[in-house]
Amino acid sequence: MSLRSFLSDVVYSVYGRRLIQQAEGRNPRHIAIMLDGNRRWAREAGFTDVSDGHRVGAKKIADFLSWCREAGVEVVTLWLLSTDNLRRASEEVEALLEIIPEVVDELAKPENPWRVRIVGALDLLPSETAARLTGAAARTDSRNGMAVNIAVGYGGRQEIADAVRKLLLQHADEGTPIRELAKILDVDHISEHMYTSDQPDPDLIIRTSGEQRLSGFLLWQSAHSEFWFTEAYWPAFRRVDFLRALRDYAVRHRRYGV
Repeated sequence: MSLRSFLSDVVYSVYGRRLIQQAEGRNPRHIAIMLDGNRRWAREAGFTDVSDGHRVGAKKIADFLSWCREAGVEVVTLWLLSTDNLRRASEEVEALLEIIPEVVDELAKPENPWRVRIVGALDLLPSETAARLTGAAARTDSRNGMAVNIAVGYGGRQEIADAVRKLLLQHADEGTPIRELAKILDVDHISEHMYTSDQPDPDLIIRTSGEQRLSGFLLWQSAHSEFWFTEAYWPAFRRVDFLRALRDYAVRHRRYGV
C-alpha cells in the first residue's frame, strides 16, 4: 500500500467515525434506495457492455446491507428493476434477468441473516425468473434478521393499481356492494394491500447517480419520507457516502406535514 493510499484510508476512517457520532441514536428504521447509474459508470469506466455496470453494482449490494445492519436499520428496500426498465433493449433486459436472480440467490444463502421479500408485478417477468425469485425468498421466511425488499418489475403506479385491484376482489368475494365499499374505503384499506404491507414506510430514500426524482419509486409509502441524493454512481457508492446520508437524515426535523 502506498503512503498516499494509507493516509487516505486513515482520513476516511476518522471522518467515518465522526459521521457515526453525529448520527448516533437517530438512524432510520427503513431505508429505501434507488441503485442508479450502473450504465453511466460502466461507460465512464471504459466497458463496452453496460451490463458489466449492473454486475459490478450487484456486488455492492451485500456491502450496503452490512452497513445498514451495523446501523440498526430494520427494513431495506432495493429497487433493482422497474417496469420502465423492461422496455429497454432486449439484450440489457435479458442480462438483468440473469443478474437479479443471482443476487437474490446470494442473499438467500444460509449464512446470511436477511429475510427477503420480492415486491413488484411478477407477472410481467418470465415465469422461470419469477419462480426463481419467489423460491429464493421463501428460503428466508424463518429468519429473524433485517427485512430486505427486492423491487423487481416494480412501478409505483402499478403497485397502487394492484392494491386497489386486490381490495376490490377481496370485497367482491365477501359480497360487499360497491356503494357500501365506497362509504367505508379509506387510506388504511389500500395500505393493507400494498406490496410492503405490515412494514413501516421508508424514513429515508436514497438515490445515487445525481438524478433528483423518484421516478415512481414507493409513491404511496414515501408521503413522509426524507430524500437524499448523491452524485456517486451506484457501483462507486462508498460506506462514507452512506454515513453522510445517515448524518444528514439525523439532523433533519421531520414535521410530518404539521
